[in-house]
Amino acid sequence: MKKIILASNSPRRHELMKFLNLDFEILSSDIEEIIDPKLEHEDLVMDLAFQKAYSIFKNDRDSIVLGFDTLVVIDDFILGKPKDKAEAKVFLNILSDKTHKVLTGCTILTSGYSKSFYSEAYVSFVKLTEEEILEYIETKEPMDKAGAYGIQGYGSKFVKSINGDYFTVMGFPISMVYQELKIILNK
Repeated sequence: MKKIILASNSPRRHELMKFLNLDFEILSSDIEEIIDPKLEHEDLVMDLAFQKAYSIFKNDRDSIVLGFDTLVVIDDFILGKPKDKAEAKVFLNILSDKTHKVLTGCTILTSGYSKSFYSEAYVSFVKLTEEEILEYIETKEPMDKAGAYGIQGYGSKFVKSINGDYFTVMGFPISMVYQELKIILNK
């Protein structure tokens, strides 16, 4: 069987990948993301996932490489990872008492096979107080997450509802990835 490589340094993706019950390696894709402003959000998240997967695949073409990217979108505006506490506060204020979309793109590359796809979920937040936002920022959890929150951690207490796949919000739509990998592994 071909070696499977997860092209991500996300600890959450590492943990979720284990649920597939497959042996895999982790090679971090630390590329400079090239954002094409002409792309729709769904195409952009798949393009970014492709860039990450390809950065590893180009040097290891005998493997199966998985790349991911996650975007938080509200009012057609992308909230990435906050660059500092002040930006995290702005993001959390924007998300407060509103519904936003989370898109996770995935690319799977191996010799003779290339597939990019995405999953989307809608997340509604409760109304956040200034104190809640500041306390949450002090946990440092928002600093390395798209949209400045982690649904699987302290940020979970702000989530009123989810419409879609919970694991999409975590950045790894497990079922979709598993279904695609079955196609490759059963060839």
